[in-house]
This record gives sequence, structure tokens and C-alpha cells, in this order.
Amino acid sequence: MNSFIPWIGGKKLLRKEIIGRFPRDKIDRYIEVFGGAGWVLFYKENKTGQLEVFNDIDENLINLYRCIKYHAEAVQKELDWLLVSRETFHDYKRLINVDGCTDIQRASMYLYLIKVSFGADRKSFATSSKNIDNTKKLLIEVQKRLSSVVIENKSYESIIKVYDRENALFYLDPPYYKAESCYDSKFTEEDHINLRALLGDIKGKFILSYNNDPYIKELYKGFCIEEVIRNNNLSNKNKEYKELIIRNY
Repeated sequence: MNSFIPWIGGKKLLRKEIIGRFPRDKIDRYIEVFGGAGWVLFYKENKTGQLEVFNDIDENLINLYRCIKYHAEAVQKELDWLLVSRETFHDYKRLINVDGCTDIQRASMYLYLIKVSFGADRKSFATSSKNIDNTKKLLIEVQKRLSSVVIENKSYESIIKVYDRENALFYLDPPYYKAESCYDSKFTEEDHINLRALLGDIKGKFILSYNNDPYIKELYKGFCIEEVIRNNNLSNKNKEYKELIIRNY
């Protein structure tokens, strides 16, 4: 199935390439470290007996996932009769972090901000056509897919250390190198180095998506590094965009 939200750096156009490189041997646990829109999680097969973990550092995003998992109908009701308007968008930007809002109210506001903002940046109101009702109708289906998924709100260091096992597979889609400012989370050059050090010492397997940059190629030298090409979905000219898929198997 598809993800129910757009996201900056989402892997809609690369998910088949990533899943096609999953290891063939048995994997007992699958962990998405930088969850975002979860395009890979939603598209992959939900295998019986496999632990699935979805993690992201964004507290509002994780609150949205948890509320849909446990209270999808309540989130739907919060979205009833909402119109797409600039006034509502700016009201929600102001209200979402105000004390007194329930988790379900915050979840519905965050989903609204994602859907009606430009490029899902949650900052600027999009002037193109948007439809919140289409997403609202999907929430029960999303709830079913998330029913057995463990949803976490940890740092990448913590989630890797907690879930690392010999039969674990980590999928990682960190902020891209020299594009960190496009993301809400604070991710520095030291984080790129720290992530590489952590992945070089894990018991399990990892598959990692990155932008095709000489620095990243040198940083991960010694691992399997493949160049892939996808259409640049941020460009109206449909230009091609080069990315890297890196793995330790």
C-alpha cells in the first residue's frame, strides 16, 4: 500500500529499488530508523512473526502515527467539515504546540498541516489544489497496517542500540548531506560521521539511502554502494536525480 502522507525526502520513487535489495535470508525484525512518511514500511510485505518498528525523532509525527494506530476514527472526526484555507493553516501552526490540546487534536492538526502545505514542509500554505478528505478516508486502512507495528520516538543512536540483533534489518533514510536545512530535525556533519560509526559496528544488517555525494561515498567506503537514478519529484522538468543505496551485505 501507499503512504497516507507526502514528506520531504519521501521514498515513493525509490521504494521498489530499496525493497528489491532486502536480504533473502530470514529477518526477524525490521526497523525504520528515520521513519518520515514510511513509504518503504507501507509497501513492504507484512511478514507473519516479523517484528516491525517505525521510529522518528519528530514528536508530532509520531503522535500522528500513534493516534491513527489506536484512535483512527477519532482523528477522522476531528477532520470532519474542515475546509482548506490559509486562515486555518496558520491557526493550526499556532495552536499545535499550545498546552491544552489533546493528542488527537494535535494529530489532526499536524496531518492537516502536512497535507495543505507546500511540499509538505508544514511551514508555508500551498496555493495548489489540496484535498484532505481523500487522506481522511484512508486512515482505517492505515490503522490496520500499523496494528502490529511498534512505534518509537527515539534518536537514531538509541533505536539502533535497542533493536540491534543478528537477524535485524535496519532501513535508514537520514537527512541528506549538505541538505540538512531542508529537514526539521537537527542533523550535523558530526551526525553523518556518528551514524557511519554506529552502522560499522552493528550485529544486524542495514540498507541506507543517501544522496550521491563524493563525501558519502568516501565515508562508506568498504560497504556495498550502488548508484540509482530516479525522477526528481521536486522539479517540474522531470529531471533525473542520482541517489545511493548502501548496505553491509
